[in-house]
Amino acid sequence: MRLLDPHTQPGAIEQAAQRLADGGLLALPTETVYGLGARADDDAAVARIFAAKGRPADHPLIVHVANQAAAMYFVASFPPVAQRLAAAFWPGPLTVIVPRHPDMARAAAGGQDTIGLRCPDHPVARALLEACAQRDVLGVAAPSANRFGRISPTQAAHVVDEFDGRGEGLDEVWVLDGGACGVGIESTIIDCSRGHPVLLRPGKLTLAEIEAVAGEPVLWSRPEAPDPHAPKASGTLMSHYAPRARVRLMTDEQLAAALDLIEPELSAAAVKGAHKAPKIAVYSRSLWAHRPPHPGVVHLSMPGDAATAAHDLFADLRELDATGVELIWVEAPPADPAWDGVRDRLHRAAA
Repeated sequence: MRLLDPHTQPGAIEQAAQRLADGGLLALPTETVYGLGARADDDAAVARIFAAKGRPADHPLIVHVANQAAAMYFVASFPPVAQRLAAAFWPGPLTVIVPRHPDMARAAAGGQDTIGLRCPDHPVARALLEACAQRDVLGVAAPSANRFGRISPTQAAHVVDEFDGRGEGLDEVWVLDGGACGVGIESTIIDCSRGHPVLLRPGKLTLAEIEAVAGEPVLWSRPEAPDPHAPKASGTLMSHYAPRARVRLMTDEQLAAALDLIEPELSAAAVKGAHKAPKIAVYSRSLWAHRPPHPGVVHLSMPGDAATAAHDLFADLRELDATGVELIWVEAPPADPAWDGVRDRLHRAAA
């Protein structure tokens, strides 16, 4: 595995762009999460993404572009609502799904007639895409840089943990380090391919923000009531973003009641030497204000505001998972729309 740091290595961006132009794999930073990238116009290169992740080849990827002009290379049409959304939110954490040009990026689209496109707002990603364009690479297909279904990476070290020592030659994952991701959860995905916009995956952008720009109501294909006619899209499987430990969502009251039951058992087991390491972790916003921590439980505080919670979520889940616990009990996020993206990721992690 080769690590490239544009802050300390002159020419790192050029080396990364050439890696993609050659058909190799490169993990790149975005403002949302790190992506595992390959040139979107090369089906053989894209196949390396699916193989490295263990991802089904019919589960589409998002193609990252430098601007809307580059996006036009991949589309059969760019509907007016997609144009309005891109004008307002690109570069930024928004993916639009539009009709795909029949001769372009079939593998990246999972064989569908639609394609997901995004223009990221991260200085390293933008510099990389501009360098790629100079090499006639106008789009980089990039799902999250983790093994399929697992916790998304928000730091270069997370990518190293996932892929170090795996693959050779063009199948080896190189990593372009852009620091910690600013948003921390994946992009909002809006399907614009069927005449009316549909939210397929919530993210930092809220439904109200999307509707204000779309100029029309935006339907929501929720996990519990999915739109049967919606195209497949990244991160929309019921079970996703999962640590090794089992995740369970609870209210504050349910968490307290569950700990009332389990803590005496943990204390007794510790006295007998049966448990030398905690087996349960708790991730909560409010529980610690009125409950002392127990030595048999790993405790971590969830931030109280939605933006910080999104930024920290995947890194915190990785930290808890690394302790070797078997269960992670999580306080369910508030019903506030600002928490929709975090709530979506936690519900899928717990599925």
